[in-house]
Amino acid sequence: MEFSPDAKRAFHVQTYGAASTIDGVRVVELARHADDGGAMTELARLTDGRAAGLGDFTVRQVNYSELAPDAIKAFHLHARQTDVWFVPPSDRMLVVLLDVRKGSRSENVRQRVVLGHGASRLLVIPPGVAHGVRNLGEATGRIVYLTDLHFSPEPATCDEGRLPWDFAGKDVWEIARG
Repeated sequence: MEFSPDAKRAFHVQTYGAASTIDGVRVVELARHADDGGAMTELARLTDGRAAGLGDFTVRQVNYSELAPDAIKAFHLHARQTDVWFVPPSDRMLVVLLDVRKGSRSENVRQRVVLGHGASRLLVIPPGVAHGVRNLGEATGRIVYLTDLHFSPEPATCDEGRLPWDFAGKDVWEIARG
């Protein structure tokens, strides 16, 4: 079969292989226990502040955040703090990650992860990985996240840095079509 000249120029084969990943970023699948009355997901089992299955991560703070439909909150960057994010299965959020750690094996790698969307998963974001989120849903989106540092608004101890929302390119926030 021969394609038209315009179709030949635009034609490509979709990639089905694994996308690039960032060193230290982990997606942890959680069990969701459902019955005819609802569902329950265990987010973290703690022993002396340590969350089982998350290595040496010690929970220091638990936070809750909301995003309006189609809102983008980006980019956050921590030099010392690890975040562990959970988006309820009923919500749908696009998380964009960018490794900005100088000398990292995955330096400058971009990674996109959809959280929620019917799944119960944790996303572990290590220090030095810029991260942001876009609410893909039509209702307010919710994030519950754990951190291993206490938040401090004081400039001398604050670990809440920012990069521009389009630091990784404006296109990174678009829905992949194809």
